Parts: sequence; structure tokens; C-alpha cells
Amino acid sequence: MERHRSAVDDLQFFHVVASSETLTAASRELECSLPVVSKRLSALERRLDVRLVHRGTRRLVLTSEGELYASRLERILAQVREVDDLITHRSGDLRGSVVVQATLGLGRAHVAPLVGGFTALHPHLNVQLDTSSLPLRPHRREFDMAVHVGTPPDSTLRMRRLAKNRRVPCAAPSYLAQRGMPERIEDLADHDCIVLRENEGGYALWHFGDARRPRQMRVHGRLSSNDGDVVTDWALQGHGVIMRSEWQVRPHLDSGALVRVLPGVPTPPADIYALLSDDVHVPRRISELVEYLAARLPDRIAGRDQAV
Repeated sequence: MERHRSAVDDLQFFHVVASSETLTAASRELECSLPVVSKRLSALERRLDVRLVHRGTRRLVLTSEGELYASRLERILAQVREVDDLITHRSGDLRGSVVVQATLGLGRAHVAPLVGGFTALHPHLNVQLDTSSLPLRPHRREFDMAVHVGTPPDSTLRMRRLAKNRRVPCAAPSYLAQRGMPERIEDLADHDCIVLRENEGGYALWHFGDARRPRQMRVHGRLSSNDGDVVTDWALQGHGVIMRSEWQVRPHLDSGALVRVLPGVPTPPADIYALLSDDVHVPRRISELVEYLAARLPDRIAGRDQAV
């Protein structure tokens, strides 16, 4: 016989469904089969006596009742998490689960070791780290906390700066010896610029200046990739100029393997932020993870402390 489900179980179930692009995606998130998800959704609709999801569409589309239900349940679930957190606070242990999302390079190099260190301190806590080379989609709310480089595209999220960072142009000494050091931003038009294709464009706009005097330069090159590590390796091999985050190229600049290009030209900040849903209450397991990252990420990036 199927276990009796509470109303909170149904709320958590539909929250996953409403946040997914398809029922198949929801089934993967819920770790059960598609027929099970479809059957449970139908049971929920019968209990509420309303249709929540339009059937027969390739993408999951909510009905007006489904939209209303999804919009109200987020606050209810936040209140449930707040009660759970109060109990957790009394016990002193961090419990539950946290889903963290980060970009592939930063996630591998720094976020993953720090998350590992944090969970070692809290044996009753589960942390799922998802890394991706795709742009962050904050409107999907696929995370409890996201680590994002640069100003986030969604202003409804709560932000906490974890570390300062800039994107800087640089190249290998062998490339500069052959092609010369650019003296002005416009000189980049005559250089092989290795393009990091974070979106679908075949070109890149590199940003210079500050908030008062921003400047952009459209650059081109024969090499491009959506993988930041590949782009950096090409620069190290002398194939051209790159524009990369300081956190990523700082070791190569310190060693001399790469040289800062246009050192007298400022570049705008691309600080590293923790992004959280704008809930009234942030569970202690999440807030303490944010504090842990904020206390350790700057020194780790600067190479001052590799301990987690």
C-alpha cells in the first residue's frame, strides 16, 4: 500500500514540477519514473479538483490554477524550512540538504574543495554541487545557492559578495614577442583574440573602463571555445590574447607564463557572488555555507591559503 502523503509532500512535489521544463525533467529531479510522476500529478489534481498542468505540450505549461498554486506554495515551503531550521538551531547541528550551482571552472577549482571542507564539519548535512559551462538561469530556481561571476542577470535574487574579481586581458610572452604589445584598446583589432563563447555569438565584446566611462571593443580571432580552460591553455601556448577572470589566470600572471595586456587600462569588476532566493528566511545551513565561502574564497583565489 502506498505511504500516506502529507500536504507538505504535495507542495514539495509540485514545486519541483512547476520549476521543471518537462515532466521528464521533473522525474529526474524527483528520482522516480515518468509514469509515477504523471500518476502523482493526476492524484494531486483530483484532490484539489482542478487541472494544474496542460497536457499534450512538449514543454511543461501550467494552467492559471497551476500558476496560482505554484506562486503561493513557495512562501509556505519557506515557512516550513524556517520551522525546521529553528529545531536544527536548538540541536546545534546543521541538517538537511543544500543544492549549490557554480560555473564549471570556478566550481572545480575552488567551490568543490570548499564545499567538501564544509560538509566534513557538518556530518548530518547533504550538499549537492552542480557545475555547468552553460549560463546561469536564475529564474529557474534550480538551486538553494548559486556561485556566480559578475553581476547576476536577475535582480530579484539576494546577493552576497564572496570575493573581488576582474576580467583582465593577457597573453603569453612568446605571442607578445612575435606580435608586439598592444598600446591602445583599438590595437586589439589587429591581434588574434581567443574568444570564449559563453553564448552563441561568433564574436566577443570585451569591456574596459569603469562605470563612469565604460568602453567596449569587438574582437575577433581564429580560435574560440565554450570551455574556459581550453581558452586559457591556448593563450599559454602562445596562440593569442584572452580576456579571463583574474581568479583563473592569477597563478599564470604571478609565474610569468602570462603577461597582463594593456595594464594601464582599467577593466570593470566581475566580482564573485553567492545568489540566494529572496525569501524572508534563509535556513541556517545555507547562511553558514555562504559565510564559510566568504571567509575562505578570497585567500584561496589569491593563493594565500589552499586549506579548506
